[in-house]
Amino acid sequence: MHTVWKGAISFGLVHVPVKMFSATEDKDISLKMIHRECGSNISYIRKCPTCDVDVEWDDIVKGYEYEKGRYVLLEKDELESLSTDATKTITILDFVALEEIDPIYFQKTYYLSPDQAGGNAYNLLMEAMRQSGRIGIAKVSIRSKSSLAAIRIIDDCLAMETIFYPDEIRSVDQVPGLPETVNVNEKELMMARMLIEQLSTPFEPAKYTDDYRTRLMDLIQHKIAGEDVSVAPEQQRTNVLDLMAALQASLEAVKLPPTAPGGIDTGAAGIAPAAASEPAAETGAAGSEVVAPVKKPRARKTTKKETVS
Repeated sequence: MHTVWKGAISFGLVHVPVKMFSATEDKDISLKMIHRECGSNISYIRKCPTCDVDVEWDDIVKGYEYEKGRYVLLEKDELESLSTDATKTITILDFVALEEIDPIYFQKTYYLSPDQAGGNAYNLLMEAMRQSGRIGIAKVSIRSKSSLAAIRIIDDCLAMETIFYPDEIRSVDQVPGLPETVNVNEKELMMARMLIEQLSTPFEPAKYTDDYRTRLMDLIQHKIAGEDVSVAPEQQRTNVLDLMAALQASLEAVKLPPTAPGGIDTGAAGIAPAAASEPAAETGAAGSEVVAPVKKPRARKTTKKETVS
């Protein structure tokens, strides 16, 4: 792993020298912009629209737009002067319970390993946190950006997760269209809870895969090999089913009919789902809408002459 940061964890008067490594990696497939006519990679240039000239890095400074079209310029040495020795320290401010932190706060995870002769202090902090059941809330600066961070234990390694400051979290009051009151049909609610129970399982991250990335790489490999490729589109969802019928069908799909022990009589036996060809939408007992798959359109074949765009 590549070291992205070196410094120390500080709690009280104790300093723990550490190295930082990225705990995650972006596996998105990178696609470049290509000129279809000649197949060349499109380049991007830094150009001043006023002077109509290309601009070198040495002639670029950072600026803050305080009014439309008006900027405060900030030189590199001015920004560096704001940094202190504390930028090389992960300063733990408090110890809290992990369950008190909403997941919306978490950003990126890093692994921390002991540096220099810091092994004893590293193990001491890790074991003390493990026995206390607490995690540390700290301040840290990485690449000139100040962040809050959560220090916790993953297996036998200290990990740091950068977290948002409270004023960076948008309030749910800003979300349009939220219902003012929550009214649900009791029978539908019971069926929904049964469905959740049947789909509940211990979290096993290894079983979740990026299906789109796999399909995209398969398509690329087939095109490299010069093969004709038929891409079947995903099923379109347009028509609507009755909510109660959808819940009934979902329970049957997980093999728990309402008449089984613990099941309920839904009274939905006489409810027939809307036909797949019906253009009109129906609503459930609570006015909710559930979409149903419609007939798939015919897949289009690509030829050997086509290129990845």
